[in-house]
Formats: sequence, C-alpha cells, structure tokens
Amino acid sequence: MPFTEGETKTINYLKAQFAAVGAEPGNGDSYFQDVPMVNISTKAAPTMQVQGPKGSFQLKGYDDYVIWTNKADPAITLDKAELVFAGYGVVAPEYNWNDYAGLDVKGKVVLVLVNDPGYSSGDSTLFKGKTMTYYGRWTYKFEEAARQGAKGCLIVHNTEAASYPFSVVQNNWNGSRLQLDNRGKNVPNCDVIGWVSEPTANKLLSAAGLSMALLDKAKQRGFKSVPLNVYLSTSMQVKATYDKSHNVIAKIPGSTRPDEYVIYSAHWDHLGVGKPDETGDSIYNGAIDNASATAGLIELARAFNNMQPKPERTIVFLAVTAEEQGLWGSAYYALNPVYPLAKTVANINMDGLNAFDKTKDIIVVGSGQSELEDILNEEARKNGRYITVETHPEAGYYYRSDHFNFAKVGVPALYTETGVDVEGKGKEYGEKLADEYREKHYHRPSDEYDPKTWTLAGAIEDLKLMFQVGKRLAAGDQLPQWKQGSEFKAIRDKSLATKQQQ
Repeated sequence: MPFTEGETKTINYLKAQFAAVGAEPGNGDSYFQDVPMVNISTKAAPTMQVQGPKGSFQLKGYDDYVIWTNKADPAITLDKAELVFAGYGVVAPEYNWNDYAGLDVKGKVVLVLVNDPGYSSGDSTLFKGKTMTYYGRWTYKFEEAARQGAKGCLIVHNTEAASYPFSVVQNNWNGSRLQLDNRGKNVPNCDVIGWVSEPTANKLLSAAGLSMALLDKAKQRGFKSVPLNVYLSTSMQVKATYDKSHNVIAKIPGSTRPDEYVIYSAHWDHLGVGKPDETGDSIYNGAIDNASATAGLIELARAFNNMQPKPERTIVFLAVTAEEQGLWGSAYYALNPVYPLAKTVANINMDGLNAFDKTKDIIVVGSGQSELEDILNEEARKNGRYITVETHPEAGYYYRSDHFNFAKVGVPALYTETGVDVEGKGKEYGEKLADEYREKHYHRPSDEYDPKTWTLAGAIEDLKLMFQVGKRLAAGDQLPQWKQGSEFKAIRDKSLATKQQQ
C-alpha cells in the first residue's frame, strides 16, 4: 500500500534491481518520480436513514451499502438529501445519450447503474453492445455526477455487470483511499460516493413506491431520469494526510534514436493490510496483481540490456504507484511526462502475468484499438501462438489499468491478459483457472505466491512475447497508430501534428 513502510521497501528494492540488471535511472539521475497525493481515511456512521413516501427505515453500512469520499473536509454529512435515479449516469454526445438531460441534481444524490446501456440491452448497436465503454466505469460515473453538481453518487452493484462480487466493493468500507493532491486546482468531487447492493436498491425503490422494473427501463433510448422523493441521511468523519508516493523509472538508452521511447509499465502497489478474510489473513499480497508483472519489468530490463546490438530507441521501464486506488501513478505520469508524449512510440502495460502453464493464446484487451495488436499477432504467430479477444468485454478491462492513462493522452497502448488455451489441457481448463482466480483470489489475501502450483512457465512465455513486440518497436521507423473508430485517434493525430509544426 502506498504511504506505508511497504512502499519504502518496494521502491528501494526496484531501484536496486534495475541498477543490478544494468538499467539506468529514468528521471534524470534518479530512479524515482515524486507523485504528490493525499490519503483520505474515512469513518462512516454505521447506518443510513431512509425516508420515503412508502416508508422509513435504516440501511446498514458495509452490508447494504459502502460509501467514501474524495474530499478532504473533516466532516461530510447527508441531511435528508434527495435521491434521484439517473439511469446509467451517462452523458455521451457521440452516442446521442444523456441521462442528465433536463435534470437538476445540484445538492442531491444520484442513484445510477453500473456498466453502460449497451451491456444489458442486447442491442449491439447501442454504445458498443456487450463491450464496455469508459462510460460504464465507476470512475466515470462519479466524475460525471460531480460535474453535474450532485452532492452524492451511489452505484447499484451487479456482479455480472461489474465483473466482481459486492465483497470487492466492501473492502472500501471505513478504509483509506489515495488520490492525487489537487489542492489549488478546480477539480469537482461529490461529497459522498459509493455503492449499494441490488437488494438495497430494491428497498430504496420500494420506499418510493416503485419496483426494480425501473432499472430495466434505463437501458432504453429516451429514458427520462426519475426523482424518487426519497431522502437519505448519514455522515462520515474524514482524515486527510498529504504526502508523496513514487513512480519508479529506469531506462536502457537507445543507440541511434535515444529521444524516441517505448514504455513498459506495471503497477507495484496493492491493497496492503485490510479486512481479514474467512481464515483471518489480513495481508493483501497482490502476488499476481501485480508483483508478477513488476518482476516482469525487471526481467525485461535485463533482456534489453543484454541485447547486442542495443535497441535503437530508448526502452523505459515504469513501475507506477496507486493503480489500485484509481490509476493515480500513471495518471500523474501522463500529466507530468518525463519523456515527451509525442515522441513516446507506444506503451506496453502488464497487469498480472500467467503464474501457471503456457498457453497457446494470449488475449488482447480492447481489441480493435491500435496497430499494436497487429504487431502482437505477427510476433505471436512466429512462436506458434495466436491472439484472441477478451472473454469478458463487458468488464471494461481496457479502462481498468495503467495503459488507459497513456491512451487518454494519445499514446498507443497495448494491454493483454493471460490466455486460456493451456498447452496439453485445453480451453475449458484455462477458463476454469481464470474464473477461480477472479472469484476466489482477486483482491483477496489469498492472492499470494504458491510454490506448489506456480510453474511460471506461462509468465516466461508471455514476457518473451512482450519483449519481441518491444524489440520490434525499438527498431526501424515504425510509429504504430490508433485504428479508425478508436476514441483516442484524434488525440494522437493532434499531438503528432503539433510535433511536426515545432
């Protein structure tokens, strides 16, 4: 967890390992980039009072709902704040969709659905059908509610639509969360943000004299958001601690074009010490997520340093902080790049390597976004492998790891997942492994190194492939592009046009 002794040990370990394999400091003469942040620790009241035309009752914190805040105010209060159902909480002009049209939510709490309208509609032409867009991410929903002036935003949880159980959300109860230090900047935030379970959403709608059928109507074009005439009251005590976390940056300088860059990234952080699981274990190790890929960065640095001849372009190894808190380390780098974005050829991001056996396939997340997947496909075929599209596009994984912040500023970004076609065991076995990790170990203390089952053969094979892609990008004059239809293409085109004018 950033801001802990664990951070100090981790970043110093990474510095020592990068130096040992021959990678130079990546930020001037330093291996570190300071990331100013604030740690917001909350202690919420144990209950929330609900008053509606069909009844008044109390909801129980943690069991029924989870709330926190991104504000540093010492006390946060909802005092009979009006609740408004705002559909999916989406304003998307390119899809002709606006859940806030004609709706005044200033000072109110909006109740919204997870994912986006295309997910549950069955209409492949609505948004991107089953494939989540950024509008489906919980981060977007809180951001949009704040832009609309809402006092609070509560997302209705659904395991399939969110792609993780309510227990993952519950880990945020009365914990601490990090975000960038935005003092002096005009960044809007709601007072209260959080989630409610589906049974809780049913209670809230029943208090308004409505049913869960209202949620189903929200996916229909032309849906109008609905004031519920329900009022919420609760409070939170807040402690804000300002400090600096750190990204770790190392590089292998390019031999002929050192001012052009290929950036490999992985996040070094996890959740630290938290709520004990059913065995009493409270240490959230994050061995797969994401110690595995952090170790992969070191091995890639070793491999590139041993190359003869050296790579033509500079290879950068970026281990970022606070991914688990909202992709903050990569967000800070994207806003404060050490290397010019217009001269950054590509980002190759790794978030969880295959701890088990080799797979014939490797999964491209965000298929159809950039030419990087074509390069990956060609390199995979050379090694008798093949690429596939993600098995859960509704989960929005392209918007859930650090490559997304590079994409947002126009840098072509590649993100892959572990394949499921396990050599000698098949797809059914691989899918079972993936489901088991997602259901039993993701963001739980049990995500820890297991020498009995971890062969790491798959991790090594995938790292070889990531190396080949980076090696190819480091040679020649190739500049991978975003594909037509990508929401990031216009940003890159503008960036490169500005570079040429200069």
